[in-house]
Parts: sequence; structure tokens; C-alpha cells
Amino acid sequence: MTISQNHVIGPGGEGYRLDKALHAFLPDTGLRLRRRLCDDGRVLVDGRPQKPGYKVRTGQEVEIVGGPSVLSPESLGLKIVARGEMFAAVFKPDGVHSAAIAGRDDPSVEALLPELLPDAEPLLLNRLDNPTSGLLLVGFGPKAFDAYRTYEAEGRIRKFYLARVTGRLDGVVTVKRALDADNRATTKVLAGDDPDERRWTVVTSLSHDHGRDTTLTRCLILKGARHQIRVHLASIGHAIVGDPLYGEADERLFLHHYRVELPGFAAEIPPQF
Repeated sequence: MTISQNHVIGPGGEGYRLDKALHAFLPDTGLRLRRRLCDDGRVLVDGRPQKPGYKVRTGQEVEIVGGPSVLSPESLGLKIVARGEMFAAVFKPDGVHSAAIAGRDDPSVEALLPELLPDAEPLLLNRLDNPTSGLLLVGFGPKAFDAYRTYEAEGRIRKFYLARVTGRLDGVVTVKRALDADNRATTKVLAGDDPDERRWTVVTSLSHDHGRDTTLTRCLILKGARHQIRVHLASIGHAIVGDPLYGEADERLFLHHYRVELPGFAAEIPPQF
């Protein structure tokens, strides 16, 4: 969303708080984000930074500085898929970071959670790779965070992905190979199997596209490691279509987290591919 640098308060805005008056100029933003812009000194009224509660007057000039754009959950394609007492599921499109990256100002789901869930204390519970689309789990406060970690340790969380892979894959294959995820760039497959079944990937063939020689698969993991599904599929000769790290780049990575199940909560969203 591109911001014009200068705006003028019209008669209809007389006496409004600055954070509310900004809605006329930034219609795709939430109140929390507009307040943050003011608190960060990025909103000038007649050349002076003002706080969210400042009362504007007709004819005053408002300038938003410090960047060419302001992002909102809607502008990134984020949406709430399901919500319960302790947890919510949020859809993340491909190409969006799950969490903030140190030293970079790229937008992330985590940074926008207060905008998306302004009445809660949202904590990001899991992550997806930047090119992976699908469900992110959010907990409401420390109690939900601790419950999620307990469920995960007990193997009571089931995460289902859809992946289109190269070649023909039939039946059900359980990939048990242990992984070395110490390198932040890529994950390596080790020689032996991992004794912890929470680290396994159960791959089920759904359909084969003869024309493109690809197979749509469902992948189930319980806990998971970085790039687990991607590297496990590549290790059995069926890299995910569009995987630039473990296969060949394409228009996108055809991997989508479509369903999650944990005690008292479940969510599902179909892929966009």
C-alpha cells in the first residue's frame, strides 16, 4: 500500500484524535498500527511529530515519513482461519516470512499478529519456510504457549501438508532418516534412522499427473525440524516441485500446510495451487 507523503485534514476530521484521523489516509491499517506510527515519530502534523491522542484541526497538514509503505495483515493476504479459547490458526501465503529476521525489516506474520488479533496476547507457536503457504498456529498468552509445547513433546499435534513432488510415488512411505539441521541454510540427511517417530514424515500418494509426471502427496509430521518434509522427500528421489534448495526452482514451492489437529482445536485451509 503506497502512502502519499502529504495529506490535509478536512472539515470532517475536526477534533479527531490523530490515530483515528489517520484512517482516512491509511484505510487498510488497524488502530494499533496507526498508534505505533505516531509513537515512532513517523507522523508529523504541520511539521511536528505528534502522539496518537493529539486532536487535529481542519486545514492541518499531515505527513507520514520513514518509509514508502505501511503493511497491514490484509495487504499481505493474512487471515484468521479458526479461533478457539487458547489457540488460533492464521493463513500465511507463500513468500511471506513467519517471523522477523534479525537485521532485516522484511514484513512478517509475527510482527502483524497484534494487528490481526488486537484483543489477545498472540504468540507465534510454529513457523513455515518463506516459500511455504498454509497454517500458522497462534497461542493466546504463556499458558497456551506452554500447552502447545507439552502437546508437541507428547506427540499429540498432527500437522498435515500437501506437496506436489516430482515423479510417480505410490502408496504410503514413512521416511525415518535422521536430519542435521545445524546449518541454517540447508538441512542434511544422515545415514541412520531417527528413533523418535515425531521426527518422521509419513507420505501418502493422492494422485499422479501423467502429463507433468508429478504426484500430489499428503505428508504428516508430529513435531518436525527445519525443512524436514522438503529434505525427506528429496532423499527418496521425489523432491517437491519448485524447491530451489533440494530440487529445481519453479514458479513457487508446491508445499502447503493445510490441516492441524491438537487437543481441543483443529483448522484446515485448502491450497491455492
